[in-house]
Amino acid sequence: MDLQLKNKVAVLAASTDGLGLATAKQLLHEGAKVAICGRDEKRNAAAYNALTEAYDADDILVHQCDVTDKTQVDAFIIATIKKFTQIDIVITNAGGPPTGTFETLDIDAYNQAFQLTLMSAVYFIKATLPHLKKSDAASILTITSRSAKSPIPNLFMSNIIRPAVIGLTKTLSQEFGEYGIRVNSILPGWNETDRTVHLIEKRAEKLGISFDACKSDIVKNLPLKRMGKPEEFANAATFLVAPAASYINGVMLLVDGGDYPGLG
Repeated sequence: MDLQLKNKVAVLAASTDGLGLATAKQLLHEGAKVAICGRDEKRNAAAYNALTEAYDADDILVHQCDVTDKTQVDAFIIATIKKFTQIDIVITNAGGPPTGTFETLDIDAYNQAFQLTLMSAVYFIKATLPHLKKSDAASILTITSRSAKSPIPNLFMSNIIRPAVIGLTKTLSQEFGEYGIRVNSILPGWNETDRTVHLIEKRAEKLGISFDACKSDIVKNLPLKRMGKPEEFANAATFLVAPAASYINGVMLLVDGGDYPGLG
């Protein structure tokens, strides 16, 4: 299938590793140009090297940006337009909020999670909307989590803030339809990433068991009996933002190997 992504320009927030970087690679593979960002200069450099090993540097922009800072997000989008002159696709993403429970997390954690998880998406969509309106195949994808559908133990902040991103996504899918801009969300479950390692370490510490025992307990309860690979997530994300998915709008796609047991 031709996803019709050749020469489309995709902006990916906080995508210098993990699921975001895997998606950037897949978009490039399909012929798109990508602009990615991250806070850490070393990770940015490593991501740039990884991408340019396989793809043309003219099709890649890596920019230093804290996604919780509106001024920096605006500067990233300006840099993207300067290099590519257009934006067709926006994928919002951010590192997960801290682990913990209602009793262990302080009030500051709420403000930080709100800025990181919800407002970062708002900043990116606000900054790119004028450019998306000019595209003939505009698409927005918010990366959230399976926790937006069903709470995950010890992920209190993720459980309460990520549903707000779902609300944003669904609302914008209605509001932006008149501009021909599709807005969807993708909800990953357990994937083999550094973030997952961190979550398992914290869960193992809380339960007083080893990392390996904790991971085994998680995997044995997954329908497919394994965690997902970043490339599998990237395939789904790339399809959702592609012009080939032109009548998919307002969808919350679980990519969790069937972990979520609900009907809705």
